Amino acid sequence: MTEPSSVWGKADVSSGKGASDENFPVGSFLISKALRPHVHAYYAYARVIDDIADCETLTPDEKLARLNAMEDVLLGKREAIMRPDSMSAAVLRASLTRTGVPFETATDLIIAFRDDSRGVEYKTWDDLLHYCKYSANPVGRFLIHLHRESANAFAASDALCTSLQILNHLQDCQKDLQRLKRCYMPSDMMALAGVTQDDLLAGRTSPRLRRVFNTLLDGVDDLNTQASALPTHIQDRRFRMECAAIVELAKRLTLRLRREDPLAGRVALKRADALHAAGAALRAWS
Repeated sequence: MTEPSSVWGKADVSSGKGASDENFPVGSFLISKALRPHVHAYYAYARVIDDIADCETLTPDEKLARLNAMEDVLLGKREAIMRPDSMSAAVLRASLTRTGVPFETATDLIIAFRDDSRGVEYKTWDDLLHYCKYSANPVGRFLIHLHRESANAFAASDALCTSLQILNHLQDCQKDLQRLKRCYMPSDMMALAGVTQDDLLAGRTSPRLRRVFNTLLDGVDDLNTQASALPTHIQDRRFRMECAAIVELAKRLTLRLRREDPLAGRVALKRADALHAAGAALRAWS
């Protein structure tokens, strides 16, 4: 086995992002106080492996080595060392062991970030959905398991998580290509519209590229419709309110991305969107 020092290296992979930088609430006050530490442990681990895959100073092989080391620590195959990245996997291991949440909710994320590290191309909508199956859907399943909710919630949760991931791809499509040389826009949609990745680097969205965005958003609308059923499957009242709020935020961001240009500036949620989400949460109280 490779020595820990050579696997982890000296490069700092931290992006400096925290839960407050996300579009959607992470371990908010709606999550019970007893469960919040487990949510924060999961988020810290997910943040680290995402940062590894996105690190601009690591080679693909170095990224894969670090991701494999994180997985080994998580699964108890390697001793953790006193570094924030390694310790995040050790802390999550303890959390999953204590709560009984399946380890797949954490290891599946690494499958997606290995693809990111290798620079996998997404040729079709189905390719994109397959990526989201590992990059996003495990997050919802983690929360469902943590709250000991029924597996009947999985399908709606998967739809919501996939929606959120694709919305994030649309928000960051220009930055991802510029900084990471990564494009999540399905290449068959791009070719059909007569655009290339270079069109993503312009200062505004062309009519042809807008057709690609709108096609993706049509798919997101379908996902949001499926996700709307999620609160009905959740028994825990506080978690149900959280789910209802996030579904509403996904719908609001979808509308903003139809009306605003992600190449002209980051399309973000506004205070009015938060108020709509709060209303949805209150309606889910009963």
